[in-house]
Amino acid sequence: MKPSDALIIGGGPAGSAAAILLAKAGWDVTLIERKEFPRRKVCGEYLSPANLELFRQLGIAQDFLERAGPPVRRVGLFARETVLTAPMPSPRATKDWGRALGRETLDALLLQRAAEAGARVWQPWSAVRLHEQGEAVSCQVACRETRETKELRAKVVIAAHGSWEFGTLPTQPLRRAARGSDLLGFKARFHQCRLPDGLMPLLAFPGGYGGMVHTNEGRASVSCCIRRDQLERCRRTTPGVSAAEAVQVHLSNSCRGVREALSGASLEGPWVSAGPIRPGIRPRFTGGIFSIGNAAGEAHPIIAEGISMSIQSAWLLCERLLERRGEALTDSVLEAVGRDYAVAWRHHFAPRIRFSALFASLAMSPAAVALLLPLLRWFPGTLTLGACWGGKQASAPA
Repeated sequence: MKPSDALIIGGGPAGSAAAILLAKAGWDVTLIERKEFPRRKVCGEYLSPANLELFRQLGIAQDFLERAGPPVRRVGLFARETVLTAPMPSPRATKDWGRALGRETLDALLLQRAAEAGARVWQPWSAVRLHEQGEAVSCQVACRETRETKELRAKVVIAAHGSWEFGTLPTQPLRRAARGSDLLGFKARFHQCRLPDGLMPLLAFPGGYGGMVHTNEGRASVSCCIRRDQLERCRRTTPGVSAAEAVQVHLSNSCRGVREALSGASLEGPWVSAGPIRPGIRPRFTGGIFSIGNAAGEAHPIIAEGISMSIQSAWLLCERLLERRGEALTDSVLEAVGRDYAVAWRHHFAPRIRFSALFASLAMSPAAVALLLPLLRWFPGTLTLGACWGGKQASAPA
């Protein structure tokens, strides 16, 4: 098969955004996604206002604004019996506010635009092996439904497969033994939630943290991360229930704000779970493969910047690849692009990742929460400042 210009592994926000940008620029793009859409994902679903300009160039801005939940103008904290709110930082250079949109809707929009831009979408196919073949990279792919296998070739390979699931690719994590400190993710949606419109509170509870926000179709999304050892304690104190049910009980018992918001609310479908999550910074270019999205690095979900960072990382890489249009994509050229991309990625995202790690460790510690709550009650504007540090006022990559 004739090599594609780019082979993208993963059809989530990062992979689909990269496919749109490259295909619109005239590249021959192949995208591999292992699951059928729509799919539910453990995700907070919030997107900062800086993404609106990127969405306009990706061709989904109008769809996003029409379908997303209400503008998020306030940040909050639900911890123990404390319920605090403060203004969200005012957006820079835009009149738009951040909003939340279900991943099954957002992912489908982006993947559809990628196909419309000319990318060939292989779905549901998984990448199982990569190896160099002359001046291209060969990728063995397998269909989940038929177990058929194929060999695809490309000059540029972009890993956008996330970081939570094990696999055989050099950019995927190795399986390791379970640890008590592992963070496991849970998410559910509720109807008739009493959370005020436009408010996105942080949930701080023993052994974990989370968030709530109104998303599309009048639903509220509740997502959280909890340590494995804390989850085991929760299940021992609430025998006979599922892990997700134990998490919901723990949330309600630990946060008055959650208890009041979900009073009378109805659960839409089952909880979904994933993990352990892997916050941190990883190689952005190694072995001839570019990584974007969570495959390149991720912040603790406590700052609700995961989707934004994924899409923006795709933008940073594609901008640098397209600057080389017309040049032969030799190993030396790709290495130069990789170095430039890695520096730009670290500049844009490393501070948020470091801040999120500090913030997460404080939110999960009952002792730290007990010390900080009096300060936050006196100075609730600290929540606004924290949202700034977490990237809520950051501009889109230029």
